Amino acid sequence: MTILTSLFGMKALGFLMFLQEAAPAGGENVADVFSLTEMIKHLNAVGIFVVVILLLMSMYSIAIMVERFLTYSAAKKQSREFAPRVAQALKNDRIEEAINISDKHKKSHLAMVVNAGLQEFRAHEQSSDISGDEIEASKRALQRAIAIKTAEFRRGLSGLATIGSTAPFVGLFGTVFGIINAFQGMKNAETAGIGAVAGGISEALITTAFSLAVAVPAVWLFNYFMGKVDGFIVEMDNSASELIDYFLKNRTRQLKP
Repeated sequence: MTILTSLFGMKALGFLMFLQEAAPAGGENVADVFSLTEMIKHLNAVGIFVVVILLLMSMYSIAIMVERFLTYSAAKKQSREFAPRVAQALKNDRIEEAINISDKHKKSHLAMVVNAGLQEFRAHEQSSDISGDEIEASKRALQRAIAIKTAEFRRGLSGLATIGSTAPFVGLFGTVFGIINAFQGMKNAETAGIGAVAGGISEALITTAFSLAVAVPAVWLFNYFMGKVDGFIVEMDNSASELIDYFLKNRTRQLKP
């Protein structure tokens, strides 16, 4: 990203120096030529293609952002409601009640993990002795549940990372063509007025700005969401550890004469 920023900065500086020299000779109003509507009008086929691609990338990234935000918010809210209720049920050794509570919180990551462990533990609870192998089976069930939920939480984030890393290059593609068109306009025009290169420069500026507007939020939100996922993983690991401790305590009570 540092190299790209330097390239964009050098291009912008070159454009400004050129505008300062070209504007007096052509006698045209630079503000009018480089208004947003005029810049859009000057886009050629390549510029329009790049803008459309960036627009699709932007729409996809916004959809992921909204969907992930709602998913994480629901998981956090339901987990806050679930944790004290299931803790009280397990404190009183009411396994069935704890499972029922878990079933009512489908969007909670903690509920999914706890439910997987309790379902496995319940299958062996009625036996006279809960062996170490059965405890290990519960651990594996918890690990599978954590892996599945982690994959669900990370769904779509790779798309955000891809958009954040590739959008500047898509914009750079349009920028290069814009610069080429600007120099072609300088070569073909009889005068040095700004109108001769306005199309190429506007194409370069629009594609560069649009690509950064797409990439920067995608990178920010990707890092933010990954932090959320890491926090959810820690919570699930802690819940799994506490549940295993609960299973071991039950086994110890059963082994006592």
